[in-house]
Amino acid sequence: MRRSSTDESTYRRSPSPESKEPGFARGGPFRRCSSLYGQAGAGDAGDAGGGFFGLHTNPGPKAAQARYTTPKGNKYVVFYLDLSFIFLLELKRCSMARGCLQGVKYLMFAFNLLFWLGGCGVLGVGIWLAATQGNFATLSSSFPSLSAANLLIVTGTFVMAIGFVGCIGALKENKCLLLTFFVLLLLVFLLEATIAVLFFAYSDKIDSYAQQDLKKGLHLYGTQGNVGLTNAWSIIQTDFRCCGVSNYTDWFEVYNATRVPDSCCLEFSDSCGLHAPGTWWKSPCYETVKAWLQENLLAVGIFGLCTALVQILGLTFAMTMYCQVVKADTYCA
Repeated sequence: MRRSSTDESTYRRSPSPESKEPGFARGGPFRRCSSLYGQAGAGDAGDAGGGFFGLHTNPGPKAAQARYTTPKGNKYVVFYLDLSFIFLLELKRCSMARGCLQGVKYLMFAFNLLFWLGGCGVLGVGIWLAATQGNFATLSSSFPSLSAANLLIVTGTFVMAIGFVGCIGALKENKCLLLTFFVLLLLVFLLEATIAVLFFAYSDKIDSYAQQDLKKGLHLYGTQGNVGLTNAWSIIQTDFRCCGVSNYTDWFEVYNATRVPDSCCLEFSDSCGLHAPGTWWKSPCYETVKAWLQENLLAVGIFGLCTALVQILGLTFAMTMYCQVVKADTYCA
């Protein structure tokens, strides 16, 4: 008996185990129907129902929307998380820069405060010498203003000015003042280094010129307006037990006679310089003072090295704080 087309159509639509239709893959239509039903929800019951009784099922509009909007939302979440992470890194970097800046700020302020106080002390000593001793330690006739009192006053004033600029620049975190402090201190350091190099390079010529200038200064001894020079020579000849620049005959040209100041006498007394040369010191003052400086060269070198180290430390603090201020302004503006 021949089958009808209706039966054949029904037969061909019946499912088979090897069917490659999406509805029968991995568990058959009922499994897919249940999963789709769980995704679609109650509002898509009509759409999901087609997959429940038929071969092919399509997800409802809300399920499709959920499928495509979820990855896009994840991208926004990741983007916001990246922004938050970058913001936290920048905030941490900014806080670290501020912390370093505060540390360098207080160190530089303390350093410049000591620098300023030292300048005040030097200035005070210079003013005291100028008020009580006049132009103390003036030995050169070519440079009468080059006295110990004037040198101390100028040095103390300059040190105070540099320390004041450094203190204000550190407190205010001002880049202009910090750079000014750095440039001034660098110029002083380079000037001192240049003088030291020239002194050692031309030491012989400096010795010859210094002796000639000191001999010219002897003619101003005891004259009016040269109290500082007179006191300086009296102290040097008494303390170092010497007489004259190269020997005691240097004074003969000053007095036009065979006499010396009373400070050249072995035993001090009034008008002892009129006595015989046997009662005078024979050592030359220039060589004696020079030998004393060479004996104490280690102390002089340590003093110069400490001065250079203090200046280098000030330069380092100034440049470090300047860079920190620039960095803080860049990241935390």
